[in-house]
This record gives sequence, C-alpha cells and structure tokens, in this order.
Amino acid sequence: MTGYFLQAFIYLVAAVIAVPLAKRFGLGSVLGYLIAGVVIGPVIGLVGEETSVIQHFAEFGVVMMLFVVGLELEPKMLWGMRHRLMGLGGLQVVLTAVAVMAVAIWLEFQWSIALTVGLVFALSSTAIVLQTFNEKGLGKTEGGRNAFSVLLFQDIAVIPMLAFIPLLALPDLVDKAQLVATSAAQQHDEISLVAGLPSWAYAMVITAAITGLVVGGHYLSRPLFRFVASSGLREIFTATALMLVIGIAALMSLVGLSPALGTFLAGVILANSEFRHELESNIDPFKGLLLGLFFITVGAGIDFAILWQQLGIILLLTLGLMLLKALVLLILSVVFKIRKSDRWLFALSLAQAGEFGFVLLSFSVQNHVLPTEMVQTLSLVVAISMFLTPGLFIAFEKLIEPRYRVAKSERKADDIDELGTVIIAGMGRFGQVVNRLLTANGVKTVVLDHDISQIDVLRKINIKSYFGDASRADLLHTAGIEEASLLVVSMDNPDSATEVVKYVKKTYPQVKVLARAFDRGHAYMLRSAGADYIQKETLLSALELGADAMRCLGFHPFHVEQQKNIFRRVEKRSSDVLYQAWCDDSSGERFDNNYRKLFIELEETIKQEMVKDRSDKHATSERGWTPPPKGYDEILEGEEPIDSIPTIADGRITP
Repeated sequence: MTGYFLQAFIYLVAAVIAVPLAKRFGLGSVLGYLIAGVVIGPVIGLVGEETSVIQHFAEFGVVMMLFVVGLELEPKMLWGMRHRLMGLGGLQVVLTAVAVMAVAIWLEFQWSIALTVGLVFALSSTAIVLQTFNEKGLGKTEGGRNAFSVLLFQDIAVIPMLAFIPLLALPDLVDKAQLVATSAAQQHDEISLVAGLPSWAYAMVITAAITGLVVGGHYLSRPLFRFVASSGLREIFTATALMLVIGIAALMSLVGLSPALGTFLAGVILANSEFRHELESNIDPFKGLLLGLFFITVGAGIDFAILWQQLGIILLLTLGLMLLKALVLLILSVVFKIRKSDRWLFALSLAQAGEFGFVLLSFSVQNHVLPTEMVQTLSLVVAISMFLTPGLFIAFEKLIEPRYRVAKSERKADDIDELGTVIIAGMGRFGQVVNRLLTANGVKTVVLDHDISQIDVLRKINIKSYFGDASRADLLHTAGIEEASLLVVSMDNPDSATEVVKYVKKTYPQVKVLARAFDRGHAYMLRSAGADYIQKETLLSALELGADAMRCLGFHPFHVEQQKNIFRRVEKRSSDVLYQAWCDDSSGERFDNNYRKLFIELEETIKQEMVKDRSDKHATSERGWTPPPKGYDEILEGEEPIDSIPTIADGRITP
C-alpha cells in the first residue's frame, strides 16, 4: 500500500509543478503533462515498469472525454455532421492508410505489415486535440469542427480495425466469421459475452447491446436521475454519473466494442436531458485528472535506450509521418473548401498519431501481425508525434494565425459612395442596435467596421456597411465627418475608441460625439477625451433586469419604476464628483482611496434615497403612470396585494 501512495504522490507532484509552468510559458497543459512524465520516467527514473499498467487505467480518461463530448452534441447536430463525418473522416483514414502503406511497401515490407502500419498511423490523438481545442477555444472554429468530425470517425473506425487486423496474420480466410468474434474476445482478458459465438450470434449481441443502450438511455435515465436528485445528496449523483459511464464502458467491452464509442453514444442520447449540465460538471474533474495521468504515462513510457539506438530512424519516421498526414489533410481541406487559417488548423492539429495507435500496436503483436521489435520502434514514433503536437499548435498560434490577421487588416478599405447624417464606427452588437433605430426613423447612416466577416454578415441582411478602420483619419474624411451631425463610437477596442473621440473633438469640434463605454473607467477616459454623450454598455440593460427582478419579488411596477429612476438620478448626480476624483489623482492610481471612499458614499446615498417616502413627490417622467385599477392585485398571479407593497427598511424587505 505504501508503494501505491508513493507512486501516486510522485505523479501528482510532477503534474502540480510541470503543468502550471507549461501554462505560464504558453505551452499548454498537455505538453506540461508529457514533460512531467519524461522527467519522472526516463530522466530521473522515479517511475518505470508500472507505467504501461497505469496507462491502461488512464485510458479511461479518453472514455470519459468522449462521454462529455457526446453530451454537447444533440442527435440533430450529429445528423447534420454526417456528410463531413463520413466524407471527410472516411477519406482521411483511407488516404492516410494507403499513403503510409505505399511508403512501407516501397521500403520492402510485406503488404499485410504495410497495411497494418497504415491503419495504425491513420488515427490521430483525440485526447490531445480535443483537450487543446478546449483550452484555446478553437473547438467552435471551422477548422476545429472539421477536425472533430475526423476524430469521431477515427474512433468509430477502431472497431472494424480491431476485427480486421487479425485476418492479416492468417493465410486462410475460411474461418473469418469465427475470427471476428474471437478477436473481440481476445482483446479483453476478462469476461466476454461474445467469445466463441458464430458471426450471426455476434451480430445479434452487438445489435441488442446498442439497442438496449439507446432505449435505456432515453427512457430509464430520467426517472433514475430524478430519483437520485430527490435525495439531495450530491455525492450520490456523482456516483450515479460514474456508474453510468463505467457501466456502459463495461457493457461495450463485454461485447467487444469500443468503450469510448459506447460512452459517446450515451452522451449523445443524454444531450437533451435536463440533467446534462449536472452530469457534465460531475464527470469533468475525473476526466481531466485521468487524461492528465494518461499524458504523463505517455511521456514516462518513452524508452530512451531504444530511442538513442535508433534516433535517426525514429525521428525520420516521426517527421515523415507528420508531414505525410498534414499533406493528406491539406488536400482534403481544399476538396472540402476549408479556408484560410482554418485549413492550417485542421491539417496541423491532426498530423500526429493517436493513443488508439498504442492499442492497435499491442493488438497486432498479440495476433502475430507485427513483430515485437518493430512495434517497439513504432510505439516511439506514436509517442514522439504526440509529444510534438503542442508545438504544432504553438506554431499555428504564433506564425500562421497572425499572418492571416495581418492579411485581413491590410485589405484596402471600401470606397464610400454614399454619405449620411450619422457615422457609426463599430458595428458589433451595440452599434447594430443604434443603426437599426436610426435607419428605422429615416436617418441616413454611414457604417464602418474593420472586421470583414462582420461586414459580410451585415451585407447579407441588407445593411449597407463599409470595411475600414475608423481610427484612420483619411477614412473618417472619406466618410464625410466634416458634414456629419453625429459620430457614434461603438468600437470594440477601448483605446482605439478613445483615440477616435479625441481626434474628432479636436479636429471637428462641431461634430457631436456619442460613445459607448465598456465600464466606469472607460467612461471617464471618453469624457476626458471630449465625448459629448457617453453610455455604459451594460448600465441600462442591467438596470432593466434589476427592475424585472424586483417585480418578480412582488414589488409593484410603479414602485419599481420609481426606484429605478432614483438609482439612475443619484448615479448621474454623483458622476461629476467621482469623475473629478478620478481626474485629480496625481499618483497614477485612478481608483485610489479617495475615489473608493466617494464610491462607498454613493452607495449609501442610493440606499437612503430608496427608503424615502415619495408618495407626494412624483417626477415629471412618472406622471404618465395610471393608477392600477381595482382588483389589479387579483389579476397578477403571485403578486402581493397593493396595500402590502413591500418596502425597504434597514436593508431588508418588509411587507
């Protein structure tokens, strides 16, 4: 027992030190885990022979990851992916396997060995790629979505590969059906439901298992989770989630199918469940730790003795494999019209071999398809290609993506052929609302934005807009800033927005400038730059939502409207004092102690104003309110009677 504790401690210490350091240097957590494994394994020898055993256990992290991925995919979405899943994924596996096979035959290997190596190397690392996509937010890009389709097809393709590879070791295929069933049993040392079954019975068992999973997941999971949730015990819900994943993985193993594929299917079935997010949050910590452990074992499992003996050959094979896979993926990206930086993301992210390669290599040795010496070398090729993958992502981020960004920003600005009364700089979600309101009232606007994809979207919905950087003086001149009445600044970059305000108020003081501020600090900067009217982007919407919250709590709508106006009025009245405190600071700390003191006083003022009796002091804006009719309180379901409208006293709601 002491030995297990020590081993666990060593793995955890390595992860705790290496992963934060790798993240700090921008290398990503996957590379951190791999480096940790190399250090505690081949470098200082703290771990060794037990690595392969732990790796089999840690592969369950991949199973959990596929379950979580399935939870995020509704069946409808998966059906929508079918063309890319089968077309892109299928072609990638076939073309890569054929290309690797051709190279192996050229190197004078037997065709059966060449084909097996081709199938092994056709697979990529689902664990590394999806984990990196999640960390870097690349999963929603076009390149990320297409890469996911390919990875999903590869995971499915492992099943027929496991059935097909043993046939390559046999000259006679008369007993093919029997071997398919036997092969499924041989990959699991424990209990099997399909060992020795004829092919027709094997097919029936598979069908029954998949059908049971789908039907059970759809009809039984909800009552089960409701029953467990009613206990109010979070740990039992976690145990139920683990029970579900482990049970499905065990069922798939018993019938000779991939546990990862089974849990993925279960995740898809539960994607529409109301317990989806709870399941995801419960599984996620286990998934992350097991995946990390898996990466550590990959690093620790690198055999440096063989590596040094065959360093040149292994590096040549690794780099050749990654180059060949990237080339195949680039060709497919052209065929499937994946464009710009997404094309490179797609090609580079899948250029490595994958963790299922270890499984297939081990399986090939067991079935006398590949010699053991060759498998040791090929395992190093798989491991090193996985080790190099984070470097490819870094190359994409640092070298390729910036080049496309620069190319985009260097595009010549559009020719502005129609001027207007108002110029709107920045057409994000804020600028669009302003533009719609103005144009709906017959005001002519000139819309500028430096995001070409945003411009393309606006043009598709018949909003006339021009590509160009509004911080450029020549573009503002072309847009007719001299003749414009108003300039609305709603640019995403706060610094650029402030510079535009400063330039326009200095050069064209007759033009009124209305600006969107991100927060209080940005509002002060815009005011200092000379903006005539400033609106904080979330203030009004937050105020409205707060008012809705009060109404839901039972406050009368008239009372809510009053309190909302008081809040806004006090906030506005205090803004000059706070702005002056922000400007007066000489130490460089804008929000200093004096400012904080004034802000706290503002909060107290708001509270005091809220509890004042204003029954006889209605503002002009409130005179349009009509008193509620008799029986109003009976109409509103769940409302308190008007006579007992809640008020705030001493910071508490009292009837």
